[in-house]
Amino acid sequence: MKPFEFVRKTDASQLINFIQDEHPQTIALILSYLSAQQSAMIISALPPDRQADVAKRIAVMDRTSPDVIKEVEKVLESKLASLVNQDYTIIGGVDSVVEILNSVDRGTEKHIMESLEIEEPELADEIRKKMFVFEDVLLLDDRAIQRVLRDVDNNDLGIALKGANEQVQNAIFNNLSKRLATMIKEDMEFMGPVRMKDVEEAQQKIVNIIRKLEDAGEIVISRGGGDEIIV
Repeated sequence: MKPFEFVRKTDASQLINFIQDEHPQTIALILSYLSAQQSAMIISALPPDRQADVAKRIAVMDRTSPDVIKEVEKVLESKLASLVNQDYTIIGGVDSVVEILNSVDRGTEKHIMESLEIEEPELADEIRKKMFVFEDVLLLDDRAIQRVLRDVDNNDLGIALKGANEQVQNAIFNNLSKRLATMIKEDMEFMGPVRMKDVEEAQQKIVNIIRKLEDAGEIVISRGGGDEIIV
């Protein structure tokens, strides 16, 4: 049986009342075993001053002793069977908190990130870089892509697209004028092989533009956790 299996089957709204008064480290341990959707609901319901604390603890969590896991499980469910796997379990980490933050509403995400930027700037930067990658441009609608492209340097765009898959390239080219799309395609052929480092830097510039426009409310990134578009 997986750790906290009984918790996974518990409704998140009920689970919130069940664990909200636990120590932040205990909450972080539990959320690391839940689905991103369950964790997003719970972390959104926590008091603002605890949200960033729990997110930080998930991000820096690495290995947890089976004894500790079992002790927490006993508190939450006295009848839960002993763990089958006694090996140390790798849980949490930056990828885990990124998945959770990508599922929460924009307000909760912004509060957590702003708090982490003050308390743990390097960790916040690592999380932010993983929260929206260049390929996630597919989460934008055509109108948003067109708005983003207005602020993107054509040379950066060509280099960024050299390392993009066909689906991403089509999404970009379909939102450019035929003349400009043709010009950028020709530039991409003319520049030949490009270093991966240069591709990543160009893609990150575009990602930064996307994040800036989202913060300004000029575009909407399709995500879970309550981002609703009102017509």
